[in-house]
Amino acid sequence: MKKRIILIWMFVLVTLTCGVYFSYNYYQEIKRQKVLLEKRKTSWLELKQTIGGEIAKFKGDVGVVIKDLTMNWEISFNEDKLFPSASLVKIPIMASCFSAIRERKLKFENIVKLKLTDKVSGSGILKNMHTGKELSIEELLELMITDSDNTATNVLIDQLGLDYLNMTFKSLGLKDTNLARKMMDFKSRSQGIENYTTAKDIALILEKIYRKDLINRDVSLECVRLLKQQKINGRISLYLPSEVTVAHKTGLERFVCHDAGIVYTCKGNFLICVLTKHSRETTSRVAKKFIARIALITYRYFEKF
Repeated sequence: MKKRIILIWMFVLVTLTCGVYFSYNYYQEIKRQKVLLEKRKTSWLELKQTIGGEIAKFKGDVGVVIKDLTMNWEISFNEDKLFPSASLVKIPIMASCFSAIRERKLKFENIVKLKLTDKVSGSGILKNMHTGKELSIEELLELMITDSDNTATNVLIDQLGLDYLNMTFKSLGLKDTNLARKMMDFKSRSQGIENYTTAKDIALILEKIYRKDLINRDVSLECVRLLKQQKINGRISLYLPSEVTVAHKTGLERFVCHDAGIVYTCKGNFLICVLTKHSRETTSRVAKKFIARIALITYRYFEKF
């Protein structure tokens, strides 16, 4: 009996000791996490100040949205400012194509014959392809995003029409993004007819893609796959380590230079949209390096943690 009581007390003592030990460790971990969170918040505020300083030095207009996709924290400057969208509009056009496919207005396998009047200058390979070449909607979509092909984009615009595209932009929650003209339509542009967007709108659609909320999970994953294959990598990706994956889309026109995407790192993923409109004195090369610096500064914030 006495032996049994001793064993019971030993069990109680061990249990209490273990309880105290694990409670202490749990408390210490909570305390450590709280300290780390405070450091991260302070660093996030410093990041905003640093980016604000870079923007102040840039000779032109800048719209920025940066979002920590884990903490859901956001930094923004002029996020509602309208910018000529250039090729950034190809992201909502891509989304609209998938919407049309879901509504059975389009099919991936639909074939379109390339016409001479379809061909336009600027980025892309289709302008050099022979007239009459057959292309599927799926191939056109891929060329529009990975090569930023202007001809492929215009063919897709013709397939859906401006009214449908603008209606779909609104249904996706894009408040300030429009499509008023085709790619490389300089005549319309000279008459003041322009496509516009904002950093806020582009950030919204990219986050929908990241969260797998753009139409559905499969569509979102396909959009990420296409954006990861972007072949123009002289902005967001320029100063980042080669192992860092970026799913993004660029935009470039006279006095306009943009890049927007999702950056995947082992320390956390972030969304970055940088839209610029610069003066004659500021070249596109300067604008590209400015975007690259903003991306690098943001990446270094994540590297700290």
